Amino acid sequence: MNITHESSREAILAAARKAAQTRGYNGLNFRELAKEVGIKPASIYYHFPSKADLGMAVARRYWEDTKANLESMQMETPNPLTCLRRYPEIFRRSLENGNRLCLGSFMSAEHDDLPDAVKHEIQTFTDINVTWLTTIISRINPASSQNIERARAIFAAVSGAQLMARSRSDVSLFDQIIENYGDAGLL
Repeated sequence: MNITHESSREAILAAARKAAQTRGYNGLNFRELAKEVGIKPASIYYHFPSKADLGMAVARRYWEDTKANLESMQMETPNPLTCLRRYPEIFRRSLENGNRLCLGSFMSAEHDDLPDAVKHEIQTFTDINVTWLTTIISRINPASSQNIERARAIFAAVSGAQLMARSRSDVSLFDQIIENYGDAGLL
């Protein structure tokens, strides 16, 4: 099989994303990733000279993908309240895909052990989510001065619901918690 430079890099990033969503930053093992991708471990160093470089690239791609998903959701769902209620779908997809955790959440829990460049990318992920939520909430409640605080609460609550559901390998628990958030007026 003829693997191009770019397709090899993309395969490494995809395998690394899966590993990081399953085992966190410490799950980024070059030997295991090379085996999954079907290349020699040294080939990964060609694309990513260090684990920190790989972690940074995976985290950046993750927030870029999330940002694109959020923008797409906003375009598809012009009603801000409906859009807000759809927000948890992004976190639910990780659970549906092998009981994985949001990469941003997993790596945030490892904050003290992350290289600074990876920390920056994870903080960007959080900022993108909170900014998007604040924009949507401001369309619902333009006069409120509490929109950013509510956005942070929603982000934390949805992340927490995902964590609880993952710990029990139970997507229905996530759905139940999200429904309760709606009933309580958070979403």
